Amino acid sequence: MSNRTLILDSILHQYLLDQSLREHPQQAALREATRAHPLARMQSSPEQGELMQLLVKLMGARLTLEIGVFTGYSALTVALALPPDGRVLACDLSTEYTALGLPFWERAGVAGKIELVLGPALATLDARLGRGEGGSYDFAFIDADKPNYDNYYERCLQLLRPGGLIAIDNVLWSGRVARPAELDPDTAALRTLNAKLHHDERVDLAMVPIGDGLTLARKR
Repeated sequence: MSNRTLILDSILHQYLLDQSLREHPQQAALREATRAHPLARMQSSPEQGELMQLLVKLMGARLTLEIGVFTGYSALTVALALPPDGRVLACDLSTEYTALGLPFWERAGVAGKIELVLGPALATLDARLGRGEGGSYDFAFIDADKPNYDNYYERCLQLLRPGGLIAIDNVLWSGRVARPAELDPDTAALRTLNAKLHHDERVDLAMVPIGDGLTLARKR
């Protein structure tokens, strides 16, 4: 037992993947296809995806949100964990990036579970609230433009049912959030949101050092 999180070197990280990861073949194929993308660093880590799958299954989630799709690995991952009538509302701006993932969703047999909406995510979320969908979603994953993270969080809180879970990516931001001299807008937005969530009595909270940092906020 240790009183702090173990630091993973490349050997131990590979061991973790070898002994834990149970990817669908299309998940592995999509990760490989994304590896050559200039922005491949934006893809969620496979161990983070595995954790989200487990959480979605534990919750018995059926309706989920994703804000920031990129090439579609996390949407595919969550969709695979949902029951046959489950749905992912996937919000993104880029036709180019999301198009890479579409064939993998199809081959995995989950394309029918994923509703991809292209356009500003805040407008999409506000439209769903306007349609009376508040309090109906089980799970939300936020991984998009950092200055809007707080806005996405507030919309997700409205859309989630009590007991629903929000997962927020990149909350450790390669360590920059802990360095006061880092003042760029993305780092500042993440630092501000992290401080807000720490004291937000509307949720139960855990910040997990997996991938680039993942905050789990359960709506009370």
